Amino acid sequence: MDTGTGSGTGVGPERLDEVVEEVCAAVFPSLRRRDQRERGRQYVRGLITVEGRKSIRNMAHQTRGGGPAEEQALHHFIAGSTWEWEPIRAALTRYLVRAAPLNAWVVQPMAIPRGGEHSAGVGNRFDPYQGQMFQGQQAFGTWFTSGGVATPVGWRMHREDDAEEPYETCALSGVLETVRSTGAGVRPVVLDVPDIATRATVNRFARARVPLLARAGAGARMVLADVRLPGSGAAPMTARDVLQSVRGLRAPLEWADPDRPGARRSSLVAGVRVVFAGREMLLFGEWTEARRQPVQPWVTDLTRAAPAALVRMTKETGRVSRAAGTSLGRVGLRDYVGRSPAGWHRHVTLASIAHAALWQAGGLPAAARTTPVNRPLPRPRHPTPTPC
Repeated sequence: MDTGTGSGTGVGPERLDEVVEEVCAAVFPSLRRRDQRERGRQYVRGLITVEGRKSIRNMAHQTRGGGPAEEQALHHFIAGSTWEWEPIRAALTRYLVRAAPLNAWVVQPMAIPRGGEHSAGVGNRFDPYQGQMFQGQQAFGTWFTSGGVATPVGWRMHREDDAEEPYETCALSGVLETVRSTGAGVRPVVLDVPDIATRATVNRFARARVPLLARAGAGARMVLADVRLPGSGAAPMTARDVLQSVRGLRAPLEWADPDRPGARRSSLVAGVRVVFAGREMLLFGEWTEARRQPVQPWVTDLTRAAPAALVRMTKETGRVSRAAGTSLGRVGLRDYVGRSPAGWHRHVTLASIAHAALWQAGGLPAAARTTPVNRPLPRPRHPTPTPC
């Protein structure tokens, strides 16, 4: 394998080689053939070092100086081989857990504009973050977050032509598959997906006994459940109105700004128990300005947790967005243009490994650190689990 220079990574070639070897040795045991493990290392390192688009052609030519035969072999390894990506993703999570204790899982959508004539899962889609339609793919990433780490470890593509798996089901299935397969312990899942807080979502996480923090629409209907407060048990109100009704309970909170490492910001936070989706939950939110409406309601089944700790946990979404923005160019998360869904899964799996290796080598900007949770958050009170 060409040693390269690590151009654009800010990491020396010897250090980069050392870390890539370490990470690949930890995550590739399920690849029983030596040539597959070597192809995997080649692909991971190509994602890190190749300039421009991380296409198979560019990596085949720049990492080994090969021609069409090398390009065809690398293409077969991604699109035509039979190796499974799930064991590799689980091994990556275990590697990360050994390096830094898991704080929370964060799920975010990733819009992938159409990049070629033949791309898997392409359709006309709505990007909720941009507020506009685009032609391309829609995926959901499950990110491992810790004190200074934000790395993707699980992926699921939403196929527009799959009537049996709507948008919401795709997001939930992806994260629960990741959580179950890793053995990393029970930690909260932060669902950073617009209007994902529905009865189906709440019930599915309750059955799985996985703690949940989910973005709620400002107009989501719920009933105030705290008997100490006026209006408890009355007619349903919107999430925004419930939060406004308890603004007298707000407390100041200081938190790390994910867009400005080292900078601190402050806001006001409050939480109140509600009945939502047929269950008692905690509605919480924050105000960046005291006289304005809350910026984003969230619901959680961690009803005993302090709103300040919960709001800090939702700040992981900003760190993930920042890390994802970096990874799009650094390791080519959106650069796969093949028509094979299996090929896409293999590509984003290896791109996730490349992201983790860059973090381990110090080649990514330091993630803004959040205040750690010094003790485990209270577990949600769920009934006896039933099969999902």
